[in-house]
Amino acid sequence: MPATSFTSATAATAAPRADWRTYLRERGGDGALAGAPAWLEMLERLYGYRIVPLTVTNAAGEISGVLPLCLLSSPLIGRRLVAVPFADRAPLLADDETSAQTLVEQAIALARSARVRYLELRTGESPLLAGREDCATSDLYVRWLIPLAAGPDAVWKAVHKPVQRQIKKAQKTAVSVRLAEQRADVLAYHRVHLLTRTRKHGMPAQPARFFLELWDTYAASGALRVLLAEHEGATIAGMVLLGAGDTLRYAYGASDPTALAAAPNNLLMWEAIQLGCRLGYQTLDLGRTARDNEGLMQFKRGWGATPESLTYYYFPRRDGLASTAEHSWKYRLATGCWRRLPLPLADALSDRLYKHLG
Repeated sequence: MPATSFTSATAATAAPRADWRTYLRERGGDGALAGAPAWLEMLERLYGYRIVPLTVTNAAGEISGVLPLCLLSSPLIGRRLVAVPFADRAPLLADDETSAQTLVEQAIALARSARVRYLELRTGESPLLAGREDCATSDLYVRWLIPLAAGPDAVWKAVHKPVQRQIKKAQKTAVSVRLAEQRADVLAYHRVHLLTRTRKHGMPAQPARFFLELWDTYAASGALRVLLAEHEGATIAGMVLLGAGDTLRYAYGASDPTALAAAPNNLLMWEAIQLGCRLGYQTLDLGRTARDNEGLMQFKRGWGATPESLTYYYFPRRDGLASTAEHSWKYRLATGCWRRLPLPLADALSDRLYKHLG
């Protein structure tokens, strides 16, 4: 194992961006962090988050690990360090165990010096972090993965028969799916997104400017694709896909509850699978699902997807919005109240509140 030296937590905040950006792009693996530099800088522009890219170098002076953190200061939730806000998963990327251990020590040192409520690392299962007595574990979520390498015909065979029937039903009811071509299409998606987040989930919705910024940041490169399901001239559902590395990720989805009889969500997913295959992605990541959300778990299981644990780690204690179980009374009370808000008010409040939820 090569010897390693490392920057201090203070010095790491001034790490040359070109270096850490390149490392993440090249070592992002399944795409979870390959696009992280642009993502973090987008959040910096939108919400004023402070980016803290911790780095470690080897004996040759080359970067051997990066842990991109964001420092969030909120009067509602307090100060916290998160890797990475609004991302389901941010693996700990390092060339060796020594480098990884050094990054964790830097992060904890920074958490102490910045006096944050907690440090949240969304790494997925990590033996290194699991073995630390000063870190708490949260295992509330899984992500669901569909292999695409064998092509759409192989995926179709793994799709459960009831789901296949729903796809055919949507096709027969003249639901059409198209790719977004301009910023106005993003606003059409946001209308159903606001409806879904407010009425179905009882949660603040990402504001329209968030999706417009996504479009401006990623659409030109092809890393962002927005699918819109339309029926009788109206947008009834949509899906936002982000691609990085060898993985296409289902980042956001929404549908008009009055149009669910037309099964637009099933058709959208099938179109996303075919698109991912055409573009050469190896995996479709269906995103994070709470283990106690059996309805959503069953939906993803019906596509032949397989679950993978999304373990999060906290210092000094298990905390944060992402560690709140959906069956808890706090969660149910908050979502129940939010569902009752008029949509214009929910939209306005979401725009103000969402930056606090990273």
